[in-house]
Amino acid sequence: MKIRGTPQQGLFGATLGFFIGFAAVALFGPTAAAIKQTLGLTPLQVGFLVAMPSLSGSLLRIPFAAWVDTAGGRRPFLVLLTTSIVGMIGLAVLITLYYPDHLTPAMTPLLFVLGALVGCGIATFSVGIAQVSYWFPKARQGTALGTFAGIGNLAPGIFSFLLPLALVNFGMSGSYLIWLSLLVLGTLGYAVAGRNAPYFQAMAQGNTPEQAVEFGRQHGQEMFPQGRLRDSLVKSAQAWKTWMLVAIYFTTFGGFIALTSWLPTYWREFFGQQAVIAGTLTALYSITASVLRVFGGRIADKLGGEKTTILSLWVMLAGAILMTFSQIFWLSIFAVIVMAVGMGVGNAAVFKLVPQYVPQAVGGASGWVGGLGAFGGFTIPPILGAMVSVQGSAAYSAGFGLFVGFGIIALALAFVLKKAFRPMSVAVPAVGKPS
Repeated sequence: MKIRGTPQQGLFGATLGFFIGFAAVALFGPTAAAIKQTLGLTPLQVGFLVAMPSLSGSLLRIPFAAWVDTAGGRRPFLVLLTTSIVGMIGLAVLITLYYPDHLTPAMTPLLFVLGALVGCGIATFSVGIAQVSYWFPKARQGTALGTFAGIGNLAPGIFSFLLPLALVNFGMSGSYLIWLSLLVLGTLGYAVAGRNAPYFQAMAQGNTPEQAVEFGRQHGQEMFPQGRLRDSLVKSAQAWKTWMLVAIYFTTFGGFIALTSWLPTYWREFFGQQAVIAGTLTALYSITASVLRVFGGRIADKLGGEKTTILSLWVMLAGAILMTFSQIFWLSIFAVIVMAVGMGVGNAAVFKLVPQYVPQAVGGASGWVGGLGAFGGFTIPPILGAMVSVQGSAAYSAGFGLFVGFGIIALALAFVLKKAFRPMSVAVPAVGKPS
């Protein structure tokens, strides 16, 4: 029985697939202003529009991560990316045929649905995490997963920068057609390069689980499916620490997704910047957070997950406070970069805490944290939009008070977790002191 692919090829394929799928976070952010004007959308509707890809991208993470344990990563990856292509075809056709003169408010729900379909590519994160983990031995997983997540997370920032440039040169129709072409090419690239770990290759050839495990071990594989993820999900859901980690990741990673989609609107509506400048500043934020996620894992290895998480949340909170009160363009740029530093490092630190706090069900806990934590990318932009609808343009800055609140709550939970994890010392009772 011959193995197809190598760990490096498995990492490359998964990273490529995640990169092209995760770009959907930036699907509507750079074009929201133009669509808002054409359809007459309210700020609340704009918030839902830019957040729609994150709805499917977060909720589908859990079931598709479970599918990897039975089918390997290749099939789930291709299903998610193909669904994203279908949504992108629909969006490109809709914009080509109807934008701007014939795009009516009645088409708004269709725009939302197509955004959700394209957002299926965002869910490739959980599939890729599992696929890469099965390929690499435990001693090398940290570097491999950091590379996978860090490079993949760069996509929204890069697309936030490139899409406004494409809009200037090719219009909205041409820009989305180019996006569709890149998505198809990326999917084909994954189809060629993406390979399942040896265990799943052996299972696909009709071997028994025992034979597949032996084959995998012969080729350096150390991790194998253990039981059903459903059982792990139930067990981890019963652990209170899981939900605290979900809340912290909701703040850091959910907040990262939310700001990547909302910042183009913020820069344009609050400071009156052109689309290219707004896209560039959004890219600066997104890329900074993504790059620091790679280094955040190394920092957490040295300082410990608890200290790194707490420090990163303090940094994020400081940036959010500045953003809330800033009326100065350059101060806001500085403040949002501070938030990016905190969120990027925090995203890496949280996943270091998962096996530490929920060792009895790491897979299930990772599913809850990754899936529901990312749901912040869908819920936060509509809240910001609703605040603008009620308070007017002043809410574009005051809305960052939401991140201040989330940051304070996440910090409190991080301190609770740190205290709960302190090892209990056993000492000989002393006279006059409680034992």
